[in-house]
Amino acid sequence: MDAEVTRVKPIYKASLTLYVLLLLWLILFKTSTDFSSVLSGYQSRSLNLIPFVDFTVSSLSETVSNFIVFIPLGLLLGVNLGQVSFWRRLGFIAAFSVAVETLQYVLAIGVSDITDVISNVLGGLFGLAVYDLVAKYVDTGKLNRSIVIAIIGLLAILLVLRFLVFKVRY
Repeated sequence: MDAEVTRVKPIYKASLTLYVLLLLWLILFKTSTDFSSVLSGYQSRSLNLIPFVDFTVSSLSETVSNFIVFIPLGLLLGVNLGQVSFWRRLGFIAAFSVAVETLQYVLAIGVSDITDVISNVLGGLFGLAVYDLVAKYVDTGKLNRSIVIAIIGLLAILLVLRFLVFKVRY
């Protein structure tokens, strides 16, 4: 079993790295491949430190989307850092979310919003909690493989859809 864990561990790490890069691309560049257009297109800074202000159907949709896209991060942190305490993994999610929102502000690309941080952390928390709960009842090796296969499959589908179906313009 140890040989199998040693063999698949790089795949687990690569899946986490790939997902973090995808999150950065999604949050900062809205899946655009024309980074210069995104960077030059906004050029205004906006910072909202009041949670859930001006809550509309549109902002609810964005909040739910933020929650959903951070669930796999929590799951992948469980796969890769299962031996690390729950609170440290949650701290990583919170720090990552704050860092990305800060980058949005510094680069003047999008709105830096505390509501996004809250929904991101709650999504990651949900992913962490699901992982820890299921890991109590299912073999961790099988759970880890299932999560990584499912997330890589979803990423492949999303990338195909992004480049072949949905056209992003800036």
